[in-house]
Amino acid sequence: MHLATALLFVSFLASHSRFAGGNTNTNEKSITIKIAKCCELNELLLDDTCTPLSDTNETKPWQPEYTQDKDSNIYLKTPVTPDYRIGLPRCLSNEQQWHVYYYPSGPDRLAIILPSGKLRHYADNEEISEDNEEAGAFESIRIHDEEDQTKSIHYDYSFGQYCADKAILSSNNLVATYAMICVPEVSVQWTDTNFVMTHAIDPTFHGINIMIYLIVAIVYFALPQLRDLFGNMITSMALCLIVNQCARTVKLFSELGNHISFMVADTVAYTSLLAAFFWINAMGYYIWKTFSSRNVFLHTTDRKKYCYYSAYVWGATISSFALAIFAHFILETDKPTIGGTLYPAQETIGWLSFSVYYMSMALIIMINFTFIFTTANKMKRMRPYGRIHHKMKYNFRIFVYLFATMNISLITLLLTGLKYEAFVYLHIIANFLQACFIVYICICSQKRVKFLLGKTYNCCCNVDDNFEGFDWGEEMTAINAGY
Repeated sequence: MHLATALLFVSFLASHSRFAGGNTNTNEKSITIKIAKCCELNELLLDDTCTPLSDTNETKPWQPEYTQDKDSNIYLKTPVTPDYRIGLPRCLSNEQQWHVYYYPSGPDRLAIILPSGKLRHYADNEEISEDNEEAGAFESIRIHDEEDQTKSIHYDYSFGQYCADKAILSSNNLVATYAMICVPEVSVQWTDTNFVMTHAIDPTFHGINIMIYLIVAIVYFALPQLRDLFGNMITSMALCLIVNQCARTVKLFSELGNHISFMVADTVAYTSLLAAFFWINAMGYYIWKTFSSRNVFLHTTDRKKYCYYSAYVWGATISSFALAIFAHFILETDKPTIGGTLYPAQETIGWLSFSVYYMSMALIIMINFTFIFTTANKMKRMRPYGRIHHKMKYNFRIFVYLFATMNISLITLLLTGLKYEAFVYLHIIANFLQACFIVYICICSQKRVKFLLGKTYNCCCNVDDNFEGFDWGEEMTAINAGY
């Protein structure tokens, strides 16, 4: 009797213990999740190449970051044992490999979902989201949780559609989490306004602008009658604008980001634009000094003057460039990066460096306004004009028009910093119109230039020998040309 009672009591305790501690045993049990790793367990990606961990400065291999799905809260406290499978994903014929880099300051985030083992990619960039979502190759879920307000959308990739690993980018000294994922091939949407403007119209405009500026530079360099100090300034300004257009063209195709240094492209673009503004400033000073001087017949040759002005322009440009680089590497606390999906993150210049360039241009604009007002007042009080003053009067007109044109284009460039597509489109059009206005101001509207082109090359710009309508200085030039 006592033995039966004792056995019954022990059985009751065992049963109670099983029901009371069932959750603890379940939680302590480890869950195995299959995870695709790009390189071997003791390797990581060093500049897109699997490299042994011992050959790098890293001490720890890649450890996946886990996230909890809403429908699987029961596994919150369950230990996880990763079952790594080595190899790249095998994408289907209608899919393409997509590279994602997750770093602290980037727009993307990668995490493994518990307990399914899917790779979840949080992304702020939704440029291809609609095409991928329509293709149905992966799940797209919009998030409205307070914890994930910064992540507007995410995608889930099943095992076999991805591989992940730790990546080291030696060029930027950046350690990131890398993933290669299979996404549907994105078809080109020619009906998309943003795509057409940024990938078709803008590159075409940049190519046309380069040709226009090259024509201006060649005309003012090839014709001996235009190769004076003011003509050499126009040629130098046009060459600076050519370099600016080339550097800006480099940044149009972000898909080639792993082959291009965006920091170098930005630096060259803004430095060349600043140099063009300094040449405009040199034109204004030259005209102002000529009208302010009592003796315009100086013994200094145009070649020597051009050397002086070149020293000023390039000295000031290099100084501003050095200050911008110093501000970026020494004073900039939050260095911006470009990248995240198709290519590794690349460092580019930040707002502190931009402010150096923009403040320099603003100072040049204020000085040029001073030159314009003072020179205009002197021209009103000066009677009569000599031949040199007549020539300077037409140079002053060119200077004012060039100055106004470049200021309008600069204002639209500043508006693009607001990240509105309408302002970006406005600047694309303004940038093209700037080149058109410059060739009109420097060549098409100048009777003297058209006369010289017609007489020298016997082209469509040819004019007859009737000087009626020519200004006094242009008529003297035509007579002295000996035609």
